[in-house]
Amino acid sequence: MTAEIIDGKAFAASLRTKVAAQVSLLAADSHPDGALQPGLAVVLVGEDPASQVYVRNKARQTQEVGMRSFEHRLEATTGQAELLSLVERLNRDPAVHGILVQLPLPAQIDAAAVINAIDPAKDVDGFHILNAGRLATGQDALVPCTPLGCLMMLQARFGDLSGQHAVVLGRSNIVGKPMAQLLLAANCTVTVAHSRSRDLPAICREADILVAAVGRPRMVAADWIKPGATVIDVGINRLEPEAPGGKGWLVGDVDFEAASRVAAAITPVPGGVGPMTIACLLANTLTAACRASGRAAPDLQ
Repeated sequence: MTAEIIDGKAFAASLRTKVAAQVSLLAADSHPDGALQPGLAVVLVGEDPASQVYVRNKARQTQEVGMRSFEHRLEATTGQAELLSLVERLNRDPAVHGILVQLPLPAQIDAAAVINAIDPAKDVDGFHILNAGRLATGQDALVPCTPLGCLMMLQARFGDLSGQHAVVLGRSNIVGKPMAQLLLAANCTVTVAHSRSRDLPAICREADILVAAVGRPRMVAADWIKPGATVIDVGINRLEPEAPGGKGWLVGDVDFEAASRVAAAITPVPGGVGPMTIACLLANTLTAACRASGRAAPDLQ
């Protein structure tokens, strides 16, 4: 068996095209409040190289779909009070429909306090406690971008996910927990496994859908996967040049080459889940802008 490769780049390109089309419609809208141009504000504190690249890509893609991009770059020594003051200004700015504070933040700043200071209606990362609670209780919420991208790719592959046994490997607030909630809402039977779970390989072998989000390179071996399963690899791990087969390569949490001979479908790393994260951020910003103006959010599936 050779697994079908789930092409996240193609999915993301399609989603961005749909977002751009909706943004174009909003620009020519005859709504009583006038035309609307969604705006996304991204805040970067410090000079983390990976975060700088990510923020730069977000700004470029935001502009490419016709949205306004607002970048705020602060020194690594910025205090929590100063950052909270900026967040409050962005909360009040009617041109800003989405606010994203890039993580990680420097040690002197309480990330949870900053996230929960963002207006939940502008929390396009979906991390605010109110959005997390709404997702958990089946209410309308802005959903974390990476799990949302995973769900979209799964729905494109299966259509109805009802009855599928999904195993989510990892329990972070950013991916694991919201991924499990989304799969439950899609009528999957969901198991959440983690570092304290007993016999992880046996748990994973029960999965029709396996979502790996643990941050450990190539942790999931081929014999952890049920033949014919669909594997979504969320991990992005950079191997050091001195590591065997390394040269600074990016690898996922799944042993891709071996798993591809067992699974029916699998996402690669890079080029799988990653591209969907920014595309879903743009989709969330569009949704937030529509809701803020009293418009119905478009269905981008």
